[in-house]
Amino acid sequence: MAQGSGGGFGRRSLLQGSVALALPALSCAAPAQARSGRPSADWGVQVGDVTTSSGLVWVRSDRPARMVVQTAATESFRGARSWRGPVIGPDTDFTGLTSLHGLPSGEQIHYRVLLADPDDPRRTGEPVSGTFRTAPTGRRADLRFHWSGDLAGQGWGINPDRGGYRIYEDMRRRNPDFFLCSGDNIYADSPIPERVTLPDGRVWRNVTTEEKSKVAETLAEFRGAFRYNLLDDNLRRFNAQVPTITQWDDHEVHNNWYPGQLLDDERYTVKDTDVLSARSLRAFSEYFPIRTLRPDRGGRVYRVVHHGPLLDVFVLDMRRYRNANSPGRQTDDPQGILGAEQLRWLKRELSRSEAVWKVIASDMPLGLVVPDGKTDFEAVAQGDPGAPLGRELQMAELLRHIKHDRITGTVWLTTDVHYTSAQHYAPERAAFKDFEPFWEFVSGPLNAGGFQALKLDGTFGPAQPFIKAPDRANTSPAESPQYFGEVDIDGGSGELTVRLRQEGGQVLFSKVLQPGRVGQ
Repeated sequence: MAQGSGGGFGRRSLLQGSVALALPALSCAAPAQARSGRPSADWGVQVGDVTTSSGLVWVRSDRPARMVVQTAATESFRGARSWRGPVIGPDTDFTGLTSLHGLPSGEQIHYRVLLADPDDPRRTGEPVSGTFRTAPTGRRADLRFHWSGDLAGQGWGINPDRGGYRIYEDMRRRNPDFFLCSGDNIYADSPIPERVTLPDGRVWRNVTTEEKSKVAETLAEFRGAFRYNLLDDNLRRFNAQVPTITQWDDHEVHNNWYPGQLLDDERYTVKDTDVLSARSLRAFSEYFPIRTLRPDRGGRVYRVVHHGPLLDVFVLDMRRYRNANSPGRQTDDPQGILGAEQLRWLKRELSRSEAVWKVIASDMPLGLVVPDGKTDFEAVAQGDPGAPLGRELQMAELLRHIKHDRITGTVWLTTDVHYTSAQHYAPERAAFKDFEPFWEFVSGPLNAGGFQALKLDGTFGPAQPFIKAPDRANTSPAESPQYFGEVDIDGGSGELTVRLRQEGGQVLFSKVLQPGRVGQ
């Protein structure tokens, strides 16, 4: 639902006459001071899929370059360890990844990326630095992470009058161990106009780029859409401090897309979503540090990230393996929204997990009725409160497995619907009863339009103790708060606390969950 070139910030990247943001004022980087004629990393750095001993470092160069990463225990980089990365060039849009391994657990890791001339390694640009914490191997250390999604949607882009994507600064200041982005990292189907007049007469101004002046169809346009968000200095500063676990949803390609779909959208000359999604997935893999998207790892978005003994994060892909959107009344639906193979993987990995908490990172909600047109449905629920039908059959199978295999500590986190809420599912309220109670928490958007609340489907017995949503469609970030969720796990008691926050950090709702239980 949710409503390029190889250069730096050049003519093709930033349109004449549009609003320009300054390069990041990072304490750990000075890309504007890169030595003349040497590679520069103007787009900052990122680290992804951090575990107790590893992480994956990302950078983008302004020209062909050898990527070198140095890691150390302190900012002085005394006794630094060097990691020789790839030569990066136009085949990956000048982005590169270097895998770090054998890192000390539960420690702050300082790193810097140097870009060297491939023909003369002595010619290096100014290093760009960042930091992250590896996961602990013991249970005594506390853990904090944030989640949200939906960035630059519905034409609401980087507005310099508001300070850009300032929600990232709110999250950065809370110093989480990582950030879980639950999808819609870009809106490939939503161009960014230079300005929008709001209902009260105010004018919303956007930073604009050539690639974001139309819907994304070519690989260059998808790459440009991912680059667009990195024009924001809040996001670059956040990326340099907070590692990510990233998944995707529909707007990385097109609203409500599914495999095999032919678009009925006059803005597109390329109608085949299989072609569009392949191009988007390639750009997605180039712009985020995700282990399973490396060519030698099978090209999967779905994966489990082990974050020490307290937490495993199960990242789902509810987009690439789903069947076509429909009224959802099938009495047999083995493909569902996950596909049979991903469902087998999820059941197997949940059963194997020894973590105290198993967070299921779902890019779509379970019990909220998300329509796709007048007759079809986009998510799991389809509005019939009776026995499971359609994609609900697959979710019923998963919930039954969690109960019968006595899998403890499952919590569902999601976004997609552009408001924030908490749902508690219980068999005594449900038409389908063979499962244990669980919670689902919704947060977002990060910077997109707000939308009205959706109806609940009674099949799995949801109750909604909290919801905050606007009363009309596509309220701008200047009119409706943006949201992020926060999870704290206490290393001593093992208690997990979820807080739903809005831009500025205000807590709207909180819930404490106890460890070691099959149901909550």
